[in-house]
Amino acid sequence: MNLIERVQRILLQPKDAWRDIAAEPTDTATLFTQYAMILAAIPAVCGFIGMSLIGIGGFGFTVRVPFVAGLVNMGVSYALSLAGIFVLGLIIDALAPTFGGQKDSQQALKVAVYASTAALLGGVFGLLPALAMLGLLAALYSIYLLYTGLPVLMKSAPAKSVAYTVVVIIAAIVVGVVIGAVSTLVLPGTGALMGSGAAVSVNTPGGKVSVDTAGLEAAGKRMEEAARKMESAQKSQDPAAIAAATGEAAKAAAGALGASGGTIAAQSLKAALPEKLGGLPRTALEVQDGAALGLPTSQASAQYGSDDKQVRLEIVDLGGLGQMAALAMGMAQGEKEDTTSAEKTWQEGGRTLHQRYEKDGSHAEFKTVLKNGLVVSVEADQLGVKDLRGFLSQVDLNALEGLQRKGGKS
Repeated sequence: MNLIERVQRILLQPKDAWRDIAAEPTDTATLFTQYAMILAAIPAVCGFIGMSLIGIGGFGFTVRVPFVAGLVNMGVSYALSLAGIFVLGLIIDALAPTFGGQKDSQQALKVAVYASTAALLGGVFGLLPALAMLGLLAALYSIYLLYTGLPVLMKSAPAKSVAYTVVVIIAAIVVGVVIGAVSTLVLPGTGALMGSGAAVSVNTPGGKVSVDTAGLEAAGKRMEEAARKMESAQKSQDPAAIAAATGEAAKAAAGALGASGGTIAAQSLKAALPEKLGGLPRTALEVQDGAALGLPTSQASAQYGSDDKQVRLEIVDLGGLGQMAALAMGMAQGEKEDTTSAEKTWQEGGRTLHQRYEKDGSHAEFKTVLKNGLVVSVEADQLGVKDLRGFLSQVDLNALEGLQRKGGKS
């Protein structure tokens, strides 16, 4: 069956299409090269055209993402969306026994690929940013495709189809959060995604792919329990209970991605912020702990300055996501320069470093991903990269690398 016929059948006759798909012999390469890679190009390319060529306009003004930046975003979002589909297939497979289904990695990948059809096609609305909300409506149809496909391909118990679907959706949301976090730190040319430990690992072509299915199944049981609580909370119409159950589900989904191996205490990060930086006094301090949101993160930042000079120093622990960022940035080493700015990514002493500056001296930033995944960054206006590296030398990076995460090893 060709691409157009498959798209039409899965959208218009999903139940019949899933039965055909279940019986089809295929492999990962075929699923990606003949289907996923083609459809995933739609949101990537349309988003680039909409944001960089057409732009967002109103009241006589039009705002566009710079052309080069748009190309960068297109390449990164394309690569990471494919990685996200692959990871989702791993999660579907690992959770199958929890919901009375049978583990089958190839069938699980079929579900992930073909259920994404509506969401990927909805990316065409990215051509006109004002219509982007319609893309969300298209993505909602993918939930129905998922719901109809899981019992057919994974042979899950019919009575557990709703719970299975809910749990996979939650996991998909967390995958989206992961991709968003990584893409903000990635330069073009990367196709890597890695979770902490051995929970999930997706490398570039020719690399290894591994998954700790025991960890995923354990997370799946927690998500199933959370799904039951969500159902109960919905019936009771108790907002507090709904919020609590949703938080538990998000935490379990994060665990399925290997992103819940613990975090370094925010207060430990705060202690690493010096009282003065380059002779500038600390004028503001902020500490945040994201555990309450269901994703293991901690952050400490400080503002330093005087009347004519302002510097911001930030230390962030993204849990397992920090290791993803380190891998992705490490594989994206290189330089980029245009008439207004320049940036460079490289490795030094086992750390990944990234610098960017405006050529008119208006702004500069310097960032390093430490060996344990901590991200330390410093930025300022009217200062150069050399100044920022001098500021960063006043932070004890070796001590930060020695910090241990709660519930896991750094």
